Amino acid sequence: MFAEHTVESAPPASRRSMEATRKRLGYLPSPVARLATSPHLLDGFLQLSAMFEMATLDPVAREVVIMTIATRNGCHVCVAMHSAKLVKMGEADELVSALREQRPLRDARLDAIREFTIEVLASAGAVSGEALRAFLAAGFSDRNALEVVLGIGTYTMSTLANRLTEAPLDDQLAAFAWSEKRPGPQARP
Repeated sequence: MFAEHTVESAPPASRRSMEATRKRLGYLPSPVARLATSPHLLDGFLQLSAMFEMATLDPVAREVVIMTIATRNGCHVCVAMHSAKLVKMGEADELVSALREQRPLRDARLDAIREFTIEVLASAGAVSGEALRAFLAAGFSDRNALEVVLGIGTYTMSTLANRLTEAPLDDQLAAFAWSEKRPGPQARP
């Protein structure tokens, strides 16, 4: 149902973001081509994503947040894209596999941010004092806790939009294909 726009067919307000993405990545990802239907959503996601990249959380910790959201929300495109990013960053296969399989991480600090992300989601932000203390004890700060919320918001937007538009996996990411191992949401009566 959602058009996969080219730069020429997209609403004019989406074209600049599409061109910048194509220039940065060397191709125009299908999710961007579909999100271009809504210039506000496309620009909002790209701006928030850039802000999250500037957060004080280290790059691997940010990717743990993103992968936790992507697997939880069943976004095959996001899981593939961020698996590829972790590999490009030189991260171990064990980390990538554990994140893709929603398993605890061997690195206690990274597992603390994964667990904290899950707790923020499960409690709709009303995390227990115990959960916050465990996150802080792992070496994170109050600021980092709020940056996790930024990551959750940004990548919830992306994962839901990618699923809604049924964005296919681009050939460039085929080696990182992923599918949910759990049943999806139940149909409403």
